[in-house]
Amino acid sequence: MLTSLTRPRALALCALPVVALLVVAGFAPLPFTLAQPGSTSDVLGKHKGRQVITVSGTPVRKTEGELLMTTIVATGPGTDVGLGDVVDSWFRDDRAVLPHDSVYPAGKSDAEIEKRNIGQMRQSQNSAVQAALGYLGKSPRQVKVDLELADVGGPSAGLFFALGIVDKIAGDGSGGDLTGGRTIAGTGTVDADGTVGAVGGVSLKTQAAHRDGASVFLVPKDECADAQAEKPEGLRLIPVTTLKDAVSSLRALERGKKVPSC
Repeated sequence: MLTSLTRPRALALCALPVVALLVVAGFAPLPFTLAQPGSTSDVLGKHKGRQVITVSGTPVRKTEGELLMTTIVATGPGTDVGLGDVVDSWFRDDRAVLPHDSVYPAGKSDAEIEKRNIGQMRQSQNSAVQAALGYLGKSPRQVKVDLELADVGGPSAGLFFALGIVDKIAGDGSGGDLTGGRTIAGTGTVDADGTVGAVGGVSLKTQAAHRDGASVFLVPKDECADAQAEKPEGLRLIPVTTLKDAVSSLRALERGKKVPSC
């Protein structure tokens, strides 16, 4: 049994291993990736001096408004993330702490990850062209679409590539713009048949959209809850499941009709 004189020393000795573990944890890298709102790009305009969407083989409209594809920025696959970084990011609305393997495939080199991201982007662009031309009833043998946004990796711009193509060729279907002159932002993959898929990082992307002037954000329906979690004041969320949904909602918005909401 410990006496009143020896108990403080004994407790201090017992605490030493705990303190040591906390110190080590504070400096040791943890299996997390930190993310924050990234850049946006207007798919109807230019990116780094080059037109993002170029269409030939059919008449093209002059567009108004913006269609902003959104991104997040994450710490690199080889970046060490410490306990202090995690704690700081955990309590910030403009940061997210993600399991490293949910962002970067385990066991892959930086070069392999970069190659994968570029491959996903190219596939996303191909699917977007197929989805848009399919929606418009245009043949890919007659209409050629070139997309230029090579330095943004991953598939999450697919929906907005497709919307941009539709706006440039058909607009709202009655001579007006699909955007209604607004700045519309959003995210989502798109398959060749027009199905919209989830992408992750939506709560950070809504912040990027609001920062860059968007008033409306198109979000894959399954990610509505994530989008609402940190939704900036004044940003309207519209859920979509297909390219057709997205086009219909934007046309309804322009005409002052009822639009789905998260």
